[in-house]
Amino acid sequence: MERIQLEVLGITYGPIRQSAYALLLKQVDGERRIPIVIGTPEAQAIAMRLENIIAPRPMSHDLMASIMHAFAISLEEVYIYDFQDGVFQCRMTLVDSHSREVELECRASDAIALALRTGADIFTTPQVMDATGYDLNELERRTLAPSKREPKRLEEMSDEQLERRKQRAVEREDYELAAQIQQILATRRTSNK
Repeated sequence: MERIQLEVLGITYGPIRQSAYALLLKQVDGERRIPIVIGTPEAQAIAMRLENIIAPRPMSHDLMASIMHAFAISLEEVYIYDFQDGVFQCRMTLVDSHSREVELECRASDAIALALRTGADIFTTPQVMDATGYDLNELERRTLAPSKREPKRLEEMSDEQLERRKQRAVEREDYELAAQIQQILATRRTSNK
């Protein structure tokens, strides 16, 4: 069965759902991305690892990784194998020191939080990529196409135009573009102080 390897790009805040974040995964040798909506605790666990923040006391995923290490259990891979009714179906493959292999069903966000702590690879299927993924270059070509009312480059737009563009991006759940626009607006606000 063909698999596509993914890497974690980052997390963006998604104001469509209160306390929801989008975990962005990127195809390792490509431009396609998959957004996964996750809750605040999972976003915090992933963000802390991405930013190399060490909590004064171990967080749940840190504890799980420590237990696995103590008992010589390794996380071999995370496999996002299906997408049904808006939910990613995921399993982790664990191997112990006696080469026993176990597959466990789990939430994608938990598995990815553990993968970041253990260095395990993350995979998906072409079907999941086709159903949930997007090509950033294609999206930018469509999103940033010249219009008679707005300049074609984000940096050339007024704050009001950027706010409108950000709102449209959020409505389309294009959190990456929304985050890029938010960064431009934040930079402007900081420089105007």
